[in-house]
Amino acid sequence: MVFSSSIFLLYFLPLALLTYYLINPKYKNITIVIFSLFFYAWGAPKYIFVVLFAMLADFFFAKKIHKSEGIRKKVILAIAISLNIGFLLYFKYANFFLDNVNESLSLMGFKPFEFTRIALPIGISFFTFHEMSYLIDVYRAKKLPLKKITDYALYILFFPQLIAGPIIRYNEIADQIENRGQNENIDNRLTGFFRFIIGLSKKVLIANVMGEVADKVFAMPVVDLATSTAWIGVLAYTFQIYFDFSGYSDMAIGIARMMGFKFPENFNSPYISQSVTELWRRWHMTLSRWMRDYLYFSLGGSKVNSKSRLYFNLSFVFIISGFWHGAAWNFIVWGAFHGLFLILDRLFLLKILEKIGKWPSIAFTFLLTMIGWVFFRSETIGGAITYLKKMFSFNNFSFENHFSIQFWSILILAVLISFSTSVKFGLKLESKLYSPKHSLIGYSIITIFCIMFLYISVGSITSSGFNPFIYFRF
Repeated sequence: MVFSSSIFLLYFLPLALLTYYLINPKYKNITIVIFSLFFYAWGAPKYIFVVLFAMLADFFFAKKIHKSEGIRKKVILAIAISLNIGFLLYFKYANFFLDNVNESLSLMGFKPFEFTRIALPIGISFFTFHEMSYLIDVYRAKKLPLKKITDYALYILFFPQLIAGPIIRYNEIADQIENRGQNENIDNRLTGFFRFIIGLSKKVLIANVMGEVADKVFAMPVVDLATSTAWIGVLAYTFQIYFDFSGYSDMAIGIARMMGFKFPENFNSPYISQSVTELWRRWHMTLSRWMRDYLYFSLGGSKVNSKSRLYFNLSFVFIISGFWHGAAWNFIVWGAFHGLFLILDRLFLLKILEKIGKWPSIAFTFLLTMIGWVFFRSETIGGAITYLKKMFSFNNFSFENHFSIQFWSILILAVLISFSTSVKFGLKLESKLYSPKHSLIGYSIITIFCIMFLYISVGSITSSGFNPFIYFRF
C-alpha cells in the first residue's frame, strides 16, 4: 500500500486516524502497531514475518546490551548488528553478488550456475537502519531500551516512515513513543494535514508528470535520442525524484504530526546548494545524519591522522550510501561520484566556487547533480555513459517528441518551487507555508486550498494509470 493510492487516501488513512483519535490513550500505541502491520502486510504479506523476527531479536538484544558491560556488551552488539546486516545482505544483495559471480564464471569460460532469485522485502533498508539505530543508541547509552515490545514495534513499524522514510534515529523519537500528550492538539493535527497535502500534491501533480516523461525518454534507444531530448529526460528525472521523495517525506511528517509525533526534516531545498558538500546537508538529511553518526564517526570521521584516511572515510561512506540505494553497480558509481566531489571540495573546489559567486555555484552543483542522476536512473554503467555522451554531443536539438503543454507547465512550476528559496521572498513564503501555527483566517484559507488539492490529487490518481512507487528497490 502506498500513500498516493486511492485505497490509502480514501479508506486506510481516515480509518486509522479516526480509530486513533477515539481510542483510549493507553491503547494508542498498540492501535498504531495493528494498523502498521496491516499496512505492510497489504503489499508484502510473506515478508511481515521476516520483519517481525528481526524486530523481536533486536528487542531482546537491546535488553542484553543494556544489562551488560565491557567486552560482553561489545560482543552482543556485534552479533546483533551482524544479524541485521546479514538479513540486508541476503534479501537485498544476494542476487547482485550471485549475478556477478556468474558473470565472472562466464568470462573465464565456465558454465554459470542456476539459483532461485530472492524477492526483495519492501522497505528493508529503512527498517534495518531503524533497528540498528535502536541497538547503537542503547549501546551508547543515549536512551534506555523500551520496556514494552509494542512500543518498540511502533518505532520499527510506524507506517508513515516504514517503507520510504525518513530515517528516524531512536534517540530522536524515544520520548515521544512513551509520552506525546503535549503534541496531540488541534494545531498539530491541522498543520500535519496541511503538510500531508503538500506532500501528496508534490508526488501526484508534479513527480508523476515528470516521471512519465523520464520513463519515456530513458526507455528510448539512446542512439535515436536528440541531445535536447536527452537533457529533457534527465531534467524530468531530476525533478521526479526530488518531488517524489520529498513528497513522501512531507506526507510521512504530516501523518506523524497528526498523531502527535514530530519527525525531523528530510529535505531543505537541495537544488539551491552551492557545492556537493552543501547538497548532502540538504538532500535526504536523515540518511546523511545516520551515515555520519553511525558509520563516518565510527571510522574516525575527520579526526584522523592523515588526509588519505579522511578521504578514504568520505569515499567509503558514500560508496556504502550508493549501495544502500540499490543492488547494482550504477548505484555504487553514483555514490563514488558524490564521494569524489566531496573530496574535491575539501581539496580546492570550495574555494573556487566561493570566488565565482552564488548563482554560478548553484548552476555548477545542479549540473553535477543531474550527471549523478543519470547513473542513478540508468540500468547499467555503460548505458549511463552512453546517455551522458548523447547529452554532451550537442549535435541535435530537435523536439520531435512533442512533449505536452502539461509537461512544460509542470516543469516550469518544478523549477520555480525548487529554486524559490534561493531568494529572500521564497524563503519568507516557505516559512509562512510551513509555519506550525497560523491565524484563524490563515487556517481557513489553507484548509480550503488543501481540500481543493486533495480533490485534484485523488482525481488524478483515479483517472491515471501512472502512479509509480520508486522505493521498491530500497
